[in-house]
Amino acid sequence: MAPEKQKHHEFEARLDLVPTSPGVYLMKNAAGSVIYVGKAINLRNRLRSYFGPNPQGNEKVQMMISHIHDFSYLLANNELEALVLESNLIKRYQPFYNILLKDDHDYPYLKITMNELYPRALKAYRIGADVDEGAKYYGPYLAGDLYRALRTLHAIFPMKTCRRVFPRDIGKERPCLNFYIHKCIGPCRGDVSAAAYRKVMQSVCDFLEGRINDLTRDMKAEMEQAAAAWRFEEAAVLRDRIASLEALMTQQIAVSDVNVDCDALGLYRQGLELCVLKLEVRDGKVNGTSTFFLSAEGETDASVLLAFLGQHYPSAAVIPEEILVPIDVDDSEFREMERILWEIRGRKLTLRRPQRGTKRQLLNMAMKNAKEAMRRRDLIKGTGRSTVDESLRMLADLCDLDMPPVRIEAYDISNLGKDDQACGMVVFENGRAKRSAYRRFKIKSQEGQDDYGAMAEVIMRRFTRSPDDMKFGAYPDLILLDGGNNHVSYITKTLKEIDAPPVAVAGIVKDGRHRTRGLALGDGVVAELAQRLGVARGTFAKAHIEPEKLTEYSREQELALLRFLTSIQDEAHRFAGRYSDTLGKKRRLKYRLESIPGIGPGFRKKLMQEFKTIKRISETEPEVLAARVPGLGHQRAQAIYDHFHPPDETSTIKKERNEAE
Repeated sequence: MAPEKQKHHEFEARLDLVPTSPGVYLMKNAAGSVIYVGKAINLRNRLRSYFGPNPQGNEKVQMMISHIHDFSYLLANNELEALVLESNLIKRYQPFYNILLKDDHDYPYLKITMNELYPRALKAYRIGADVDEGAKYYGPYLAGDLYRALRTLHAIFPMKTCRRVFPRDIGKERPCLNFYIHKCIGPCRGDVSAAAYRKVMQSVCDFLEGRINDLTRDMKAEMEQAAAAWRFEEAAVLRDRIASLEALMTQQIAVSDVNVDCDALGLYRQGLELCVLKLEVRDGKVNGTSTFFLSAEGETDASVLLAFLGQHYPSAAVIPEEILVPIDVDDSEFREMERILWEIRGRKLTLRRPQRGTKRQLLNMAMKNAKEAMRRRDLIKGTGRSTVDESLRMLADLCDLDMPPVRIEAYDISNLGKDDQACGMVVFENGRAKRSAYRRFKIKSQEGQDDYGAMAEVIMRRFTRSPDDMKFGAYPDLILLDGGNNHVSYITKTLKEIDAPPVAVAGIVKDGRHRTRGLALGDGVVAELAQRLGVARGTFAKAHIEPEKLTEYSREQELALLRFLTSIQDEAHRFAGRYSDTLGKKRRLKYRLESIPGIGPGFRKKLMQEFKTIKRISETEPEVLAARVPGLGHQRAQAIYDHFHPPDETSTIKKERNEAE
């Protein structure tokens, strides 16, 4: 009997003792690690289904069963409690065989610590256990969207932006400027109660949960009361906040004439991942979106969606009355999930797959945005074929190419002083490095540190080769230089002088810390990518002209292009630097032979022919040197050996002392 079959056979006696009540079970491997967490209405029956003679399930389930060496379980009072417990345990153990909501630092949550006396607004990367104590989590958001949301909140609500912790820091320092310009009610002063500040933060939560109409109505009532009591300054502050709220409401997309409250869940699968985009509709308007990524290897869209519903909504800040999904929900598992979420919400909840009308349009919008979110994530992470293709399209657009460049050649000059100037040529085909096509050039016209002259020499040597020369291959569609617009102009002129075929030329420019910052396009035009993204460092000459086409790109597209250019520039710099180091070592070794008295060019040539390397010459005894190099003689051989083996300073001192004694 196979070891796992034997082990499962041993479970039979234990299974008889498992209760038939609801609960959660944990499967463990040989190392004792939890590899799967599940819930069941009847624990005994569910566990027996895994260890019977003909266990059911797909290939992934069969693989999981083969790794089970132990199991345990926790009882729950009902299905609702079992679902919440299952969700918490999955988040805690992150079991290998569960469908997991992935933690992604590019998609943080906005956390409001309503479990604290003085709530704070924080960034969090996962939902913590404090959600059971009252903390609220909103999102996840794209990092940039989160910062924009925080700026909006600070503009509308008088919440603190400082790092002071209350009540610990009350009265320790003077209020900051925000208090005096009515951007914060100043809990640091000590005359604002915890209840008053909690009211402000509860308004923040109401705003994030889409209850903007209610907030506006309440603020208008407060403004009228303040004006009636002749507190005109307070009324003016409230008036400005109401105006900000109403302006924000006009920017929201209206999707219905009626006050619809629902979530529309869009799905998009790519490879082993599935993106779920939650489109939040409150009072008939799109209030926001949240994006989630789940592992989906060997799983159907329906099973992944069920896992999402079970993991996300038990701890969600808001559960709407209706959840729109792109999958048929007549299945018994979906109806069971609907009933459990209804219980969690405490009011009626419906899972629905709309076929027509406004709600179908909402679902289509969510599906479209799920696909866009997956593409956006690829761009941010700089991974995936779609990211590379996007960068190539942008390069073609910026460099006025008819189509994305197939072959890119990037050149970098490296030197340490006036000697050993070298150039590295790296090749990217279809956006991927092609190392077999890399080439090295030793600069022959070494006249000081003339980068322009050195680069022109390399370009002429490369382009005077026949396009059929297998050493170089096809001509490039785009040349990228390590330099700015002066380099671009100089090399463009060089190409015209040698009557080279048409090829686009651009330069990769660096910031004050020698990091890639943008793309020089000639005629004083520079696409200042790092500066636009706010990641440029140090001081550098600012471009006077920026290509108008940049305004057509999103922040994520600009970031993807910057990363792509950085990878090319780093590779060219690495390759050129390595060759320059090699030349330097050779020159230094050669110089060591030239500096030996009595060893002229003839003997140097004979020595290198016989021993091949300076290292071998340095390690050879003088008798062997004299014997293997005709005419060298013992005296010259000894001079060579002594040159590479100078007398030890310590032994020389000892010798002098002995002679003195």
